[in-house]
Amino acid sequence: MRGEYKVPGGKLVAVELEVADGRLTNAHLSGDFFLEPDEALEVIDHALDGLAADTPTGKVAAAVEQGLKAAEASGAIAGPVALVGFDPWAVAVAARRALGHATTWDDHVFEVLRPGPLPVPTLAALDQVLTEELAEGLRGPTLRFWDWDERAVVIGSFQSLANELDPEGVAKHDVTVVRRISGGGAMFMEAGNCVTFSLVVPASLVDGLSFEQSYAFLDSWVLGALKSIGVEAFFSGMNDVASPAGKLAGSAQKRLAGGAVLHHMTMAYDIDSDKMLEVLRIGREKLSDKGTRSANKRVDPLRSQTGMAREAIVDAFEKYFKSQYRTVDSELRPDELERAEGLVETKFGTPEWIARVP
Repeated sequence: MRGEYKVPGGKLVAVELEVADGRLTNAHLSGDFFLEPDEALEVIDHALDGLAADTPTGKVAAAVEQGLKAAEASGAIAGPVALVGFDPWAVAVAARRALGHATTWDDHVFEVLRPGPLPVPTLAALDQVLTEELAEGLRGPTLRFWDWDERAVVIGSFQSLANELDPEGVAKHDVTVVRRISGGGAMFMEAGNCVTFSLVVPASLVDGLSFEQSYAFLDSWVLGALKSIGVEAFFSGMNDVASPAGKLAGSAQKRLAGGAVLHHMTMAYDIDSDKMLEVLRIGREKLSDKGTRSANKRVDPLRSQTGMAREAIVDAFEKYFKSQYRTVDSELRPDELERAEGLVETKFGTPEWIARVP
């Protein structure tokens, strides 16, 4: 059995192994990483041998780390040990994939949805519907691009409504306020000024990855898509993507008990920063904290970097995703849209949900 894991921004790690009487045996690590001294490779192999086949990722990583430390302390290998381009966690993920506990992008066919403009509360409700449907086996992994015609702010599940929004700015600019099911920060979303997508995947795809690691893993294709339109980008912090010109995007996640993960990202295309600062209180705080007067110093829209129309950028992102993974074009089913609209009536459009954190 063989499992592979490409470390975001790092190297490929592969583990081949067998299972006998419920335990790992004949484990062999390989890849394009760097490892010193050479003898450490055999130490890692031995650290995997004998582990129970159902050992959680964290304990597999701990066994590898402890094995290396013990070998170094005993003089069995000449220290210090250097793992470059990978770490014990990457070894553990590759081992879990070899055992079938974790899946890779190639194990799935992704449905691609571009349903056209919908009310923002319905778009947020669809996040819950499609994530629950994946957990229930009613739909496969899905990439869905958002489109809308109104001015809105989508706040994180745990954000304080009063702390995030200025009521006067909301009223002045006729802003629809929506609370999503995932955490993270507020998204100021005028029609046509953002590129937003939701990615729903099985938990097996991020098996063994922490929230922080899974952000980079699930957004790795985004860097390639940006490069395809001439934008050099990199991960910044836990859940942001930036370019040398400034921040481009932010992501958020929600993991359901049923085994599905919701991951979505919003990228700035042509934000009206003055309007945003009248609506979002947190925008002022973040700027003042950094001694910055203009939002343009923090958020550099895709339009200024590419000169492309928003629709052309969405097309390019869709094309790039399809070039990397197995996909099939899909549509929203009437029952899914009906379920989402029902959730707007009972949850996403209600004061109780919108102000769940006052």
